[in-house]
Amino acid sequence: MIGKFSRVAVIGSGTMGNGIAHVFAQSGYQVNLIDMSEAALTRALQTISGNMDRQIKKGTLTEADKAAALARLIPSSDLAAGVADRDIIVEAVSENPDIKLKLFRDLDAQAPAHAILASNTSSISITRIAAATKRSAQVIGMHFMNPVPVMKLVEVISGYDTSAETREAVLELSRDLGKTPVPANDYPGFVANRILMPMINEAIYAHYEGVAGIEEIDTIMKLGMAHPMGPLELADFIGLDVCLAILQVLHEGFGNPKYAPCPLLRNMVTAGHLGRKSGKGFYSY
Repeated sequence: MIGKFSRVAVIGSGTMGNGIAHVFAQSGYQVNLIDMSEAALTRALQTISGNMDRQIKKGTLTEADKAAALARLIPSSDLAAGVADRDIIVEAVSENPDIKLKLFRDLDAQAPAHAILASNTSSISITRIAAATKRSAQVIGMHFMNPVPVMKLVEVISGYDTSAETREAVLELSRDLGKTPVPANDYPGFVANRILMPMINEAIYAHYEGVAGIEEIDTIMKLGMAHPMGPLELADFIGLDVCLAILQVLHEGFGNPKYAPCPLLRNMVTAGHLGRKSGKGFYSY
């Protein structure tokens, strides 16, 4: 049931942004999908349409459902107009603190006073983001998992000043999207990446130190630990640049050397081998 969040804006039309917009639109919400790039918006709508076609083939969506969802999805390259009447705004731009802080300052000035501002950040402090606004009680983390239409988890992160009312509203909203929300507090990496990234980093170290090859490491984790994807393949899927950025947040936030990124990871990112999105990482695509 759609409650007070009937009007949604999603900012950023990349992999996470278009997935979040897809889920909201499919769940009956009116969604403004905002990106400064018209070409990126066109690609996002094509991606959403293609993903919905796959759902139709699986029998989890009908053609009529798809048409209705796409009709609720409005692309826009105008930030001020796109957020002017929204009830909740979900940010899914680059995992760059400077970009996010500027965006949240702009959102605070342009969004309605009642609107909740949510970030899909995977590691950047919600408290820090909220401090860039004058509505810190209404700022929260909504960390969706990739691919968003498939994965059930939403990590709901409360900053230092996030109100209980904001947290409960976002937990309820997440459930209405068919997701399983799990609350967490605002510390580096939250829960998911605080546990996942050291595992990926250790797998990279194991390869870097010659303990085993790439496929061997992934096979051991898939068959021995029942992981659906090995850690090195998963790192490619996430993006090696994203993995590096999160590890740097963990390392700086805790000051603990156990979070220091492997030198091999740094070299691969410097060389532009970022995983699937660049065509080459630990594997070639």
